[in-house]
Amino acid sequence: MFKLSVISDEVSQDLERVAKFAKKFNLDGIEIRTVWNKPPQELVEKASEIRTILHRHGLVVPCIASPFFKADLDSEEEYRQHITILRRVIEFAKSLDTNLIRIFTFWRKGPLDNYLALILKKFEEPLDIVKEEGVVVAVENEPSTHVNNGRRLAQFLDALGNPAYVKALWDPGNDISDPEGEIPYPDGYNYVRGRIVHIHIKDAVRLAPGKAEPRPVGEGDVDYVGQLKALIDDKYDGFLSLETHWRPKKKLTEEQLIKPGGAAFSEMGEEASEVCIKNLLSLIRRIEKL
Repeated sequence: MFKLSVISDEVSQDLERVAKFAKKFNLDGIEIRTVWNKPPQELVEKASEIRTILHRHGLVVPCIASPFFKADLDSEEEYRQHITILRRVIEFAKSLDTNLIRIFTFWRKGPLDNYLALILKKFEEPLDIVKEEGVVVAVENEPSTHVNNGRRLAQFLDALGNPAYVKALWDPGNDISDPEGEIPYPDGYNYVRGRIVHIHIKDAVRLAPGKAEPRPVGEGDVDYVGQLKALIDDKYDGFLSLETHWRPKKKLTEEQLIKPGGAAFSEMGEEASEVCIKNLLSLIRRIEKL
């Protein structure tokens, strides 16, 4: 059976507050994105403090939600900056007893087919680092990047040759914003099933190809009943990590949705995340009765 976590800044920038939220809903862990208004690559020196808080509440870190390769494909300067980010995030991950790091595939300039060869070339150095360090990277389907849906995620992993240290991070909610209009479940999921190492949970309604509006989990266009049942049937035993991406009394900007983090993003996050985690737990109980 899968386990449950929440992405830190979807609740608060205060990690103690996030931990109390996680325990309130009997979650197993906290995925670290931004904490105390700092991204993971700037939290290495805070690792001991983070460990202390997590251990006190009996929580683990399933994944580091790094921003690696949310970058301009054509910028050598950004490329070098992100190699440094990767090395820092790996150090941070190891200090928190996790070997899983979320990554991306550069800001989308067009269809993956047009840029795949260059992206593969750009991945050679970071994947050598990943292999040498003994960690696993999870490529997320993110509509603002070249791997924008489940089909493209499978295509990219196939092109890499499916190394054991590169897996899929499946986000069905992201698929609602897919510019190619993929349906998250069953279509997107069927491309990546069996390769998934981590899952983000969010919801939205599709307004047009590439356009969506966030909603509480279970109140958007993702077939979460079908998706969760499939995960149980497939014996997925990794984490489902709540990535709320919705606020009850304000609208997050497009910039905040594709570059989440910081105090402004986290504002009203706890209230929103409470709605979403209650919905998710209700869906899980419903499926278990089927």
